[in-house]
Order: sequence, then structure tokens, then C-alpha cells
Amino acid sequence: MRLATMMLVLFGLLGGCGLLPKQIDETKDWSAQRLYSAAKDAMNGADWEKAIGLFEKLEARYPFGRYAQQALLESAYAYYKFDEPESAIAAVDRFLKTYPRHPHSDYAYYLRGLVNFSRGDTLIDRFLPRDPTERDAGATRQAFLDFSELVKQFPDSRYAQDASQRMVFLRSNLAQYEMHVADFYMRRGAYVAAANRASQVIEGYQGTPAVPEALETLVRAYRKLGLEDLAADAQRVLQLNYPERAAKL
Repeated sequence: MRLATMMLVLFGLLGGCGLLPKQIDETKDWSAQRLYSAAKDAMNGADWEKAIGLFEKLEARYPFGRYAQQALLESAYAYYKFDEPESAIAAVDRFLKTYPRHPHSDYAYYLRGLVNFSRGDTLIDRFLPRDPTERDAGATRQAFLDFSELVKQFPDSRYAQDASQRMVFLRSNLAQYEMHVADFYMRRGAYVAAANRASQVIEGYQGTPAVPEALETLVRAYRKLGLEDLAADAQRVLQLNYPERAAKL
């Protein structure tokens, strides 16, 4: 009898589950314009997660038209601000592939550059910033290429000047990163590898602050290797261009 009672209670509970109210999607009947406006409002309030959800609904329900195009690009920015760089890059790439001649293609390249420019920043970095030249250079190189593509394809873009300025900064960082690697090799006695890195900086990053340091490293590495003629050549170049630094060697 007790077992029968328990079974009746169990079936009653299971049946009652169907009576619970289901979560209703209030946006199910919204137009593309309303979804877009709501997503923009969420972005204006820095509610990036909500904005992303609304943009994704807009794309799924209304895959064609100007709102879908703009939603894809806007969602890339929202992903960027929401610290999801992979999703941001994927959205940008999808936008450029789907709408290669879109009037905002320049912004898409610029945004991709921004995502890679800030990639690698962690929560710790925001409170205890570290030298950006000591990070892995992969994202830095990609950001440089993204901004370079923007400047090349859209020289008159409103974003071209800022992209060019960022390229100068990134190029300097890349050169300094190479010098960090060269210093690492010098401290471990890998003088050939250190000389090669220094030579790459001298040849590929002329005009950056890392060049005089690269010349100094080249002199020291050649001396360690017993290559006095090459060391003397590097010393002469250093003396000609940076006499104050040459005097210290």
C-alpha cells in the first residue's frame, strides 16, 4: 500500500512538471530593426553579452538584409569588448568573406587589427602591466599585418592614420622582442644565434630604437666568437651612427 502511494506521488510530480511555465523568449516576434536597436542599446550600456545574444538572434532569423550585415560586424566588436578574441576574429573574417565589397570593410580590417593588438592582455596585465615587447610576438605580427592591409587597401579611410601610428608602435615592439631573444641567447652563450637575431633587427627594423642595441650585441657576439674583423665592422657602423654608445664598448 505504501509503495502504491509513493508511486502515485511520483507520477503526480512528474505530471506536474509539465504544468510549470516555460521560459518565454520575449523577442520571438521582434522585427530585425527592433532586435538591432535593442542590441545597440545593450552595447551603449556595455552589456556585451546581451548584445551578442541579440545580434546572433537577428542573424539567425533575418539572415539577409542590411541589419544582418551590420549585426555581424557589430557582434565582432561586442566579442572584442567581451574579451573573446577568437570569436571576434571569426566574426570579422566571416564578414569580410561574405561582404568583400561592403562600405565598412575598412573598419573590419581595423577591428581585426585592434583585436590582435590587445590579444594577450590578461587580467593580471591590467593591474600589473608588463613590457609588451616580452610577450609572444605572434599576435603583434598579425596586428601589424592587419593594419598594413587596411592602409594598403584603404589609404583614405578614416582609420588609416590611427592604423599607421599603431604600425610604428608595433614595429618597434617587434624589433625589441627580437632583442629580448638575442639577449637570451647571449646570456646562454649561444653567440651565433644572438648575432643572427641582431642582424635581423638591423636589416629588417631600420629606424627603430632597437637598432643601436642590435649593433652592440653584434659587436659583443662577434668578439665572443673570435670574429674580430666582423666585430670591427659592426663597431665602425655603431661609431658612425651612435658614437655615444660605441664609446661604451
